[in-house]
Amino acid sequence: MSTVDDITALILDDHAAFRRGFARLDDARDEQELLAIWDALALHLDIHAEAEESILYPHLVKHGDDGEDETADAIGDHNKIRDAIAEAKLHPVGSQQWWAAVGTARRENSEHLAEEEDEALPDFRRHASTELRAELGQRWLTFYGEHKNGRNLPFRDKDPQQYVADHR
Repeated sequence: MSTVDDITALILDDHAAFRRGFARLDDARDEQELLAIWDALALHLDIHAEAEESILYPHLVKHGDDGEDETADAIGDHNKIRDAIAEAKLHPVGSQQWWAAVGTARRENSEHLAEEEDEALPDFRRHASTELRAELGQRWLTFYGEHKNGRNLPFRDKDPQQYVADHR
């Protein structure tokens, strides 16, 4: 199996892109640059959360050593990130309130990535076959193609406990 097809490698690629996106915001020099960087980053964060919730977490919740707790925690993190993205949209780009919302998204995302990379993904790799990882990797790539620019995705919060119960 090539690492390109492995869902965990694809997720880590997204994580690296998120870190670069937030760093680019630090380097932006005007509202136009901020808007261009943030719009793309916020959309990618939203699509990524939906992809994980559709593809990765339904498997982790059933098969991980601590899959139910890791999944509930991740869904809660996604909700916080989505809420911060929605809050940023309510304010003029570059304003104090906008930066506060973007800062919340950044902080919540950083915490989520660390937890996912240190706990959920290793747990998943220990329990998932290489075939499953490759199959989910293909589904991941297809998901991004089918939902280009977030097409037909709801981007709304989910109840973490209900999500776990629904996918147990």
